[in-house]
Amino acid sequence: MGIVKADITVSADGYLSGPDQSLEDPFGRGGLRLFEWEDDQANSPGFQEGPTGAFVMGRNMFGPVRGQWDLSWTGWDDEPPYHAPVYVLTHHPRDPVTMKGGTTFHFVTAGIESALERAREAAGDLDVQIAGGANTLRQYLAAGLLDELVLHLAPFTLGDGERLLDGLGALTFDQVESSSSPAVTHLKYRVRR
Repeated sequence: MGIVKADITVSADGYLSGPDQSLEDPFGRGGLRLFEWEDDQANSPGFQEGPTGAFVMGRNMFGPVRGQWDLSWTGWDDEPPYHAPVYVLTHHPRDPVTMKGGTTFHFVTAGIESALERAREAAGDLDVQIAGGANTLRQYLAAGLLDELVLHLAPFTLGDGERLLDGLGALTFDQVESSSSPAVTHLKYRVRR
């Protein structure tokens, strides 16, 4: 069985996204700056990661729609980058949505443990990745369900938005690996139980 991991980019002040997520700003105001380092990946060595067999994400990561579903919304892109089953945490039931490239979004109303159980079953021996957002990652960290946390630390501050570690209390991480470039610092931690 694979591990449960998260692999995310945060600003130097710990934000995963800026404020005011919208259709025009999927990562909130200023949030797209978090991913500028990806344009220079050749000069920004990351880590070799195990293959991911399934993903879990929060509803806000799936889209900006709140409340009951707008069934015309099927995601940010016609061909999402996941290419595997994705389990979306929500309070509102919805039938699965199959997209180009092998991604199917499944909507889970029974909580984080249920979503993880379904993702592990779908992943088989491969890893399960908790894709975000911040609230979802905090829930998995607080429940002790995350094995590994990879942070890509972008060298700027957002000043507002969704922070990763707010409200979690004391946590301990064992650093496994690190690398850096002028555009980003990569940090891999094992989450200590």
